[in-house]
Amino acid sequence: MIAQFPDKLRFLFNPARYKIAHGGRGSAKSWGFARALLILGAQKKLRILCAREIQRSIADSVHKLLNDQIQALNLNSLYEVQQNCIKGSNGTEFIFAGLGTQTAESIKSYEGVDICWVEEGQNVSKRSWDILTPTIRKAGSEIWVSFNPDLDTDETWKRFVKNPPAGAEVCQLNWRDNPWFPPELEAERLSTQARDPEGYDNIWEGVPRTTVDGAIYKTEIPAVLTGNRLTNVPHDPTLRVHTIWDLGWNDSMAIIIAQRNATGLYIIDYISDNNKTLADYISLLNELPKRHNSASFNWGVDWIPHDGANKDFKTGKSTEQILLELGRKEVRIIPKQNIEEGIRLAKLTFPRVYFDKKAENLLESLRRYRRLINKSTGTATAPLHDDASHGADAFRYLATIADQMTNETWSNLDIKYRALGLK
Repeated sequence: MIAQFPDKLRFLFNPARYKIAHGGRGSAKSWGFARALLILGAQKKLRILCAREIQRSIADSVHKLLNDQIQALNLNSLYEVQQNCIKGSNGTEFIFAGLGTQTAESIKSYEGVDICWVEEGQNVSKRSWDILTPTIRKAGSEIWVSFNPDLDTDETWKRFVKNPPAGAEVCQLNWRDNPWFPPELEAERLSTQARDPEGYDNIWEGVPRTTVDGAIYKTEIPAVLTGNRLTNVPHDPTLRVHTIWDLGWNDSMAIIIAQRNATGLYIIDYISDNNKTLADYISLLNELPKRHNSASFNWGVDWIPHDGANKDFKTGKSTEQILLELGRKEVRIIPKQNIEEGIRLAKLTFPRVYFDKKAENLLESLRRYRRLINKSTGTATAPLHDDASHGADAFRYLATIADQMTNETWSNLDIKYRALGLK
């Protein structure tokens, strides 16, 4: 039989190291990739890795899609569909893996792969790409990527569309490029266009968004970008440098480094990491002046959340005490607050905040800070606790104490009293 195939995907049959297809829903990207791989695998022996960021079980993979296309192409005599792999009578093999759990060591077993197809590429992290791409190293090997874009800051978008590698074949496909676009999807498309015009361009036209679905700072982030408030913000030696912390160990520690004058708040740097001691973070802070081509910083206050006053049962000391013992000059506790009130203050604070490009990761967290949306009711819930929430919490604390960030200093006596728990 002659296989039906989207015209825009015919480049998949031409040699190229990277083959990228991106676009909106209903464009037949996944369907076309599956057909192309099955046709190529029927022509000669290939080892094909089908990967995605998260694969908890084979049900999360494209295993079923490939099986459906084997039936549609009448290739049952050439392929044997097994529980966890698909094998061709000529030795072709399809294997399946999640990238998020791989290490540089564990992924070595895929070095002999001829083609790696990464589906739902918008979810693949920088770490996963950095591990995968040098692993697919066989002579003539190829990496295929199909995805519906999410954010314009996602690693896959930046790596393969915004700044594609030399020689990459990159193609955008949308619903209008699919000759077999069904009437059921056309009804869904028109419904989305009428019901959710803001989401339509992303869902159906494949245009990246500036914030995630359910984003809490949906209007504030675009205003930062259009207002050129993500820029080069130089350290001002005449102002004190304050730090605002969201405490974490297994969860991320987030530290905003900021200055304030009469008109604005200037986030000049940002630290985010986990499984490091307070001494490690103080060392990082002490190295920051070099990063800013400065001999030293005029350090202000280290602002920490209310739980920073609690004593750890292992050490018998609070974060506040440890920071003072490590040589920090001034530590103040941010009172416990209602999260929604903090978000309200953050929204009010956004217009006067400038982000240095060294703090771009913080802005990325604020982009991704979101509420879960109940799919059946459309109701937004409480903010989601995830990797993005730590930086967002630190920003909320910044908004809470912004007007207390002075360029004055406490007396040494005040510092001594606080260290002793007397003030």
